[in-house]
Amino acid sequence: MNKAATFMMQDHELEQAVSTMQAGGTLLFPTDTIWGIGCDACNPEAVQKVYDLKQRDPSKPFVLLADSIEMVKAYVQHVHPRLETLLAHHVRPLTVVYDQAKGLAPNGISADGSVAIRIPLEPFCRSVVAAFGKPIVATSANISNEPFPTDYESISPAIKKGVDYILKARKKESKFDQPSAIVKLSRRGELIFLRE
Repeated sequence: MNKAATFMMQDHELEQAVSTMQAGGTLLFPTDTIWGIGCDACNPEAVQKVYDLKQRDPSKPFVLLADSIEMVKAYVQHVHPRLETLLAHHVRPLTVVYDQAKGLAPNGISADGSVAIRIPLEPFCRSVVAAFGKPIVATSANISNEPFPTDYESISPAIKKGVDYILKARKKESKFDQPSAIVKLSRRGELIFLRE
């Protein structure tokens, strides 16, 4: 397949992904780390669908994806300059926990108002978020407490049947990376790694 055909296929996929999320639906898609389930992070009903599909405890909110630091700033009260510097220079997938989320589905954030957001480095994943124009949920494509899938083939049939749309991009890749590192900033401005 030539490059033009590849881009056309991706454009069609992006349009389908966006329209699915705009309608409150769920996606199965390749993230920058592993295969994930996604939806509009501002839509409480869509977020609840993901909890139900994963059979996940609602007290355990999901990681969200944003396409840029500017998008992050639109959905949290404050981004510390130290975090901005970190995000500008990191080279591996990095999820940051921010205090005081705003404009997001209440069931998509922690009880204390914090939210975990990652800006993906992988171009296709980032393009999905950019095309949608606001943060999306990105949780591993597995039932809670089961192993996360290392490739498309290892995703359970229940998950594949339970989503509204499956993106075709990167289906043939045999191995995806481990989940991202997770960091937050302490009250003293120190970086705390919650997952390395």
